[in-house]
Amino acid sequence: MSFSVSSLSLRVASVGSRRVKFRSLSSLRVTSKPAPEFSISFDQRYQKDDAILKMPEACDAIKKPVNPELNLEDDSKFQLTLGTANAKVVSAEYAVRGAVLLRALEIEEDLKKNPDSYPFKNVVKCNIGNPQSLEQKPITFTRQVLSLVLNPDLLTDDTIAKAFPKDAKARARNYLDNIQSVGAYSESNGISVVRKEVAEYIQNRDNVFVDPENIFLTSGASEGVEHLMRVILRSSDDAILTPIPQYPLYSALTTALDGHFAPYYMGEETGWELDMNQVRQSLLDTRSQGKTVRAMVVINPGNPTGSVLSVENMRDIVEFCIEEKIVLFADEVYQKNIYTGEKPFVSFRKVAKDMHLLGTDGVLNAPLQLASFHSISKGVVGECGLRGGYVDLLGFSENVMEQIYKLASIKLCSNVPGQIATGLMVNPPSEGEESFAKYEQETNGIHASLQRRAQKLEAALNALPGIRCHPIEGAMYAFPDITLPDKFVKYAQALGQKPDGMYAIEVLENAGVVVVPGSGFGQNENTFHFRTTFLPPETVFDDVLERFSTFHTKFMEQWS
Repeated sequence: MSFSVSSLSLRVASVGSRRVKFRSLSSLRVTSKPAPEFSISFDQRYQKDDAILKMPEACDAIKKPVNPELNLEDDSKFQLTLGTANAKVVSAEYAVRGAVLLRALEIEEDLKKNPDSYPFKNVVKCNIGNPQSLEQKPITFTRQVLSLVLNPDLLTDDTIAKAFPKDAKARARNYLDNIQSVGAYSESNGISVVRKEVAEYIQNRDNVFVDPENIFLTSGASEGVEHLMRVILRSSDDAILTPIPQYPLYSALTTALDGHFAPYYMGEETGWELDMNQVRQSLLDTRSQGKTVRAMVVINPGNPTGSVLSVENMRDIVEFCIEEKIVLFADEVYQKNIYTGEKPFVSFRKVAKDMHLLGTDGVLNAPLQLASFHSISKGVVGECGLRGGYVDLLGFSENVMEQIYKLASIKLCSNVPGQIATGLMVNPPSEGEESFAKYEQETNGIHASLQRRAQKLEAALNALPGIRCHPIEGAMYAFPDITLPDKFVKYAQALGQKPDGMYAIEVLENAGVVVVPGSGFGQNENTFHFRTTFLPPETVFDDVLERFSTFHTKFMEQWS
């Protein structure tokens, strides 16, 4: 039997009305076709019992109102098809929500219908840093203030208002005095009072003056990255130096915006330090292709590596960017996720100040252009769904700032509740205020729990055959190296599969744990990795580790 696949769904080509489900990517073979589709054949050698292919429910829903004789991919009848879509968008990939997660969603539907259909009772999504989806509680103060600004009538109802702390009510009134309503657009660069809170936060953190006018509030850090990349990338001749492994936002945006992706490899043998020799070689290689390197991305703490850069490493990066006239993108969204006392978080802005490139008065003394990103999605806040964040800009002219403002204006503004949550992240209750003790208890408790889970995951992975995990110093992830058995690697390659992708599907099918193949982040040739979070709650964390460990041990025995 053969099947064709588009970016939306698997479409049965010649099985009539039969619904079939592949239990594993290892039972699929993918070969290129001239058309913008793939040919997939079922490999009988790896067929599991009752292996049946079933399209995702969402895709079924899309197809139901369409006449089966009408081909939505017929570009002679329809203007927009996969073949006529923007090729750069089609080429962009985001592995964190790729094939493994889609299969996980199918398995979840199966388990609802038949809880005994797999050797586990639930799917644990360790593919993405989404803390509250894995039972992390929101910070009480944040939700109290948001409740009041979303429902201002609560402030005037004496009975209800008594249930809220005085400092939460005061903060809510302050925000409402400045915005009138969360249902109204804010300034395109963000609510003025929140931008001032962000500027004061950075100023207190780094001991350097920050102008609130250089702060843009964004719907998560990702929107800030997109704004800057849109301004920087002029054509396919413009390149962005990006670490490997990397958070795939950067490769996806570079591709979608028709830029040139220029990878530099992190030093795995040195604990994922940034190797300046690799960076310089990537710069030379990229320029030799006639490309202009416009920016360099640095993720600290690292995603997916979980590493924290040394200050010495950061100084080298700053000097390099000044020497080569390159904009520095500092992805610092995990700055509160530090689990080692030996490497505290230090921002690139502070490094520049300590190098005397930037005065405490905020005056720039060297041609450094720095864009620093932060988000409410990570740290101990974990408010991913509220979509809040900011970009702090240094060294950009007023004319360039106007272009960034223009892009923000096209979207009118970032979402207002997310902006307020950003203000609450950078300006939490102060000592002496009513909510301070509870805030400290909650945030310290979350951080301590994350640290325990990081240490437990690192130890469990290093105890398994064929797996090596560097110390998890920060962020929310481990990115272990896995030595896959040669027999399995050859088998996967014979099926046209990436071995680490096939391994990730096997983890899912047998242990119910969703991890992301290392190939989705980039890795050195002939090496294999996977990324996993350590976000499942402590009440089930040991069980998740046991499920994974049991699977991996049997897997290695089977294929060795």
